[in-house]
Amino acid sequence: MKALRFAALGDSLTEGVGDPVGGGWRGWAALLAEGLAPTEVPVEFRNFATSGAQTSDVLLRQLPCALAFTPDVASVVAGINDTLRAAFDIHAVAAHLDTVYGAFAERGTVLLTACLPDPGALLGLPGVLARPLARRQRAVNSVVHALSERHGAVHLHAADAAWAADPALWSVDRLHPGERGHREFAARFHAVLAAAGETLGPAPPVEPERPAPTRAAGLWWLATAGTGWVARRCADLLPGLLALAAEEARHGMRGTGARLDLRASAGVAAALASVPGLEVPLRACDHVTGVAQAASGTSQPCEVCP
Repeated sequence: MKALRFAALGDSLTEGVGDPVGGGWRGWAALLAEGLAPTEVPVEFRNFATSGAQTSDVLLRQLPCALAFTPDVASVVAGINDTLRAAFDIHAVAAHLDTVYGAFAERGTVLLTACLPDPGALLGLPGVLARPLARRQRAVNSVVHALSERHGAVHLHAADAAWAADPALWSVDRLHPGERGHREFAARFHAVLAAAGETLGPAPPVEPERPAPTRAAGLWWLATAGTGWVARRCADLLPGLLALAAEEARHGMRGTGARLDLRASAGVAAALASVPGLEVPLRACDHVTGVAQAASGTSQPCEVCP
């Protein structure tokens, strides 16, 4: 019997960071693979995701390998690392994701995408630091929504979902799910696939196999293995983030913070308008300072989000 092939692309979330098994990472994609097909159908799973990957890495490094694997199902979950870089460019994010999504769609591959919570909220950063990151993540999510609709992706909405905000789902670093969180992501992806009419096997169990690490163990990991991650991100992001925070504070003092939201909305609208053949809807998600506000000055119910 022909096996079903599943390729996972993205960053550390898809790589499985936070869900250690056998000296490596497992993660939501591996858990989902176990329930992607009826029990009599074998599943071949390849995880091409790498920690720290930006959308450019997904396009240039992961996509060619994934296409050579000729998957029946492919997941593409990326964009948070783009928001954590000083040189964040929403136009580039839109172009990269459109190319990646389109490459799978034109081959008839079932495409899985997701929008994600903003990292500033997960980290509990002060407002002047959290708001610029939130604005960037909203921009990425707006692009993901529009392009998922364009390419007929099966989309998991996790940007502001109550379940995604549960602290019990996240590891001590506050950016990666723990085992419970990865299982929740796998079960949620399974549910949206089932709702889309895909033939699946049993849903992945949501209860962890192992007890959650103690707070002391988590802090030890963060102080050892986690320090490299923090150092790399700070070296690249901190100067730009401090500049964003200073601009946020200036506008806050003047009462003109809405201008930053409108600027971000205009950037999203321009980025989507630059994607060849994409008709930008004049609507905006309630959770996104949206394309519609930049285009028409109004906020209306979203056409693509649940």
